[in-house]
Amino acid sequence: MYLHTNSTPDKVTHISGKEYLFFSGFSYLGLHAHPHYKEALRNGIDLYGTVFVSSRIANLRLDLYEELDDTLADMLKHPAAASFSSGYLASQAAVHYAATQGELCYSPTTHPSLRLGKAIIPNLTWEEWTAQTIEKVNAWPDRTFVIVADSVNPLTSTINDFNWLNEINKEVMVVIDDSHGFGVLGPNGNGIVHVLPQHPPLRYLLSASLAKAFSIQGGVVSGRLEDIIAIKKTPAFTAGTSLMPASAWAFLQSKKLHHHQRKLMQQSIAEFAAMTADMPQLHNPFQLPIFLVKARIEKELEHKGTIISSFGYPDPDSPPINRIVVTALHQKPQLETLQQQLKQAFKTA
Repeated sequence: MYLHTNSTPDKVTHISGKEYLFFSGFSYLGLHAHPHYKEALRNGIDLYGTVFVSSRIANLRLDLYEELDDTLADMLKHPAAASFSSGYLASQAAVHYAATQGELCYSPTTHPSLRLGKAIIPNLTWEEWTAQTIEKVNAWPDRTFVIVADSVNPLTSTINDFNWLNEINKEVMVVIDDSHGFGVLGPNGNGIVHVLPQHPPLRYLLSASLAKAFSIQGGVVSGRLEDIIAIKKTPAFTAGTSLMPASAWAFLQSKKLHHHQRKLMQQSIAEFAAMTADMPQLHNPFQLPIFLVKARIEKELEHKGTIISSFGYPDPDSPPINRIVVTALHQKPQLETLQQQLKQAFKTA
């Protein structure tokens, strides 16, 4: 059963005139509801309007987009980056280009945004797949491969381990979707890149949504200069409308706010993890904003006035996955209320 609202949730949402605590969605840094960010967005609209009325490859170009791409490349520790109007489009641009570089080797549970055509997703554990992939890539010196994976599995609250890439002994492109890592992982929010092996045969191409952490309807692909130049010649870039220039402006004006909100998010996660340390039904080994709930208590929490994430994914007909999403917006009173509700709900689950 779906719930409907007439407003965008922050730490609360309203359904049929009733207020509920909201522990779902994303916007991990809570920027979409922050007054300073919204003011920056309004200023961006005053400066640039709602859309840049030309293609990224037209003869008249907007300097703002070049500044955004350079900033994103610097944040992702890569020589170059290309911004897109959505995370899905960015991931599709990355994987379409990667398919021209070698045979795609998909990891288990690869996000649908990285799937090309009727992609074959292996039904293996991460450990089984990595062992098979190392053997496959190293055993074929005359074939080229592209490894395709996610940095974070938001359905299991897991950060994937990429240390096994050190065992690859030939050049290989590695495409990683970092939508749930960029802005969240690492001391400066650089994402998965801060722990990726710097092994010479590896050639990284990262994609990410800018919505999950930064509340921008856009996406990015970063990597080597030659790869980004090639991607900027593909239809996904040349034929796609650019992201809203006001959003690019707000992003560039909010770097200090990103840092501040990331600290608040980390504090809220740590506080809630401590509050619920005696609840084995919750799973969050990596201190991500996502707490996996190993019980069907979503309806009881709804009756108590709290909405958590509960839906089938990636297929709507799949069994619901229950998660609690803690963001920078959540403060101690909301966390304490949810803790008490969980204690009561788990007793009867």
